[in-house]
Amino acid sequence: MKGVLEARLIHQCLDIVLAPLKEAAKLGVMLSDPWGHSRYCFTPIARYIVDTPEAALLATVGGKTSPVTMATYKKFSDDFLHEPHTSSTTLAQIAVAASIADPDNIEAFFREAQKFRLNGVHIPFWHDVAMSCLSKFFNPEMLHHFHKQFGDHNAKWCINVLGSAEIDFRFSVLQPVTGFRHFKEGISSLKQVTGRTFQDIQHYIVGVITGCAPHEVIIAVRALMDFRYHIQAYRIMDRDINIINAALREFHSHKHSILDAGLHRGKANKPINNWHILKLELMQSVVPSISRAGVPIQWSADLTEHAHIQQIKDPARGSNNNNYNPQICRQLDRLEKCRNFDLALSLKDPVLQRDMAGATEESDDEEHNSAVSLLSVTDYFSQSHQLASSPLDTVPLPLHAFSLGCIVFNLVYDLHIRRISVDQAAEQFGLLDL
Repeated sequence: MKGVLEARLIHQCLDIVLAPLKEAAKLGVMLSDPWGHSRYCFTPIARYIVDTPEAALLATVGGKTSPVTMATYKKFSDDFLHEPHTSSTTLAQIAVAASIADPDNIEAFFREAQKFRLNGVHIPFWHDVAMSCLSKFFNPEMLHHFHKQFGDHNAKWCINVLGSAEIDFRFSVLQPVTGFRHFKEGISSLKQVTGRTFQDIQHYIVGVITGCAPHEVIIAVRALMDFRYHIQAYRIMDRDINIINAALREFHSHKHSILDAGLHRGKANKPINNWHILKLELMQSVVPSISRAGVPIQWSADLTEHAHIQQIKDPARGSNNNNYNPQICRQLDRLEKCRNFDLALSLKDPVLQRDMAGATEESDDEEHNSAVSLLSVTDYFSQSHQLASSPLDTVPLPLHAFSLGCIVFNLVYDLHIRRISVDQAAEQFGLLDL
């Protein structure tokens, strides 16, 4: 029941945080476009970038259940896309469970919700978001659903078919290539592996297992690699869609060879004779998501995962390993106060500003560089004064920086727009009274 309460709390918090966006989705809001024009806009949820467990939590479904389709764990191996798990379907199931058991009676409501494979949340945060459906905004995410899937399953199949010693030896004797990681110790004993490492392993894996693994197993692994390779493109056309579908069909045609060889194993290293892998079922949603929301690579969690390192892991290392949360928040709060104080000093003291700018060139610390770069404020008043007081033969004319009282004008020499009429300029820059 503790998990049910945590899930309800998360949905309640999201309901509060997203309240302004919900109002904008229903009523609309005036926003400025890049040209300065005011547009009447609406804000439905287009994408929610999360990993697999978080997607299930936010979709209010239980374990081993797809958050975007009606497929359960026994149907994850199907080679077709199942019926979408829409918001209206989920809300109708919650309503049925609530009509039988009071949601405040957590245990009784959870038992009724389990009959629909729900997790016991009675008010999802998306229940009143206009023009949004969880079957559309919870779609496969590149880092976890593809690269992490490779490490959790595909790489282990290859290790099982060759053996740890053999696959490590084959990786160790590969010729080092500039720009690619070299695994001189192999891959079977890697721990705390990042998505980048999985991508590096994918460069070699098909060639490494060739000649030792069964022919159909190689075809199945290579088909999944083709699938991942093509969905990472920054531009996907109709012919690419056909290649992606063909690669997925080819895997399903040969996936039986992996089970027949006993390569799909559990934690006790015992063969598993089923395909209860949610990420395998989510592959069927890739092509529809491309048609609906563009290339999948733009919906990767790489940035948020990297932010997690800076905001959580690094401050946690400076704690005493006891009661993390308040210590992390206190350190982040103090760092922010120091940055604001240094920024205020740099704005008031030009000498300090130059010193901080010089420190940027000497420091190798990435975090310090990012903080110092915020303090490098260009002083256009000094530039205009220097140009005005310099000898005429040393200053290009006309002046690109000059001051009139408390205003400085800074102009560019090379115009990116030439020979444009006044009417065209008025239309392009939104200056209707030019």
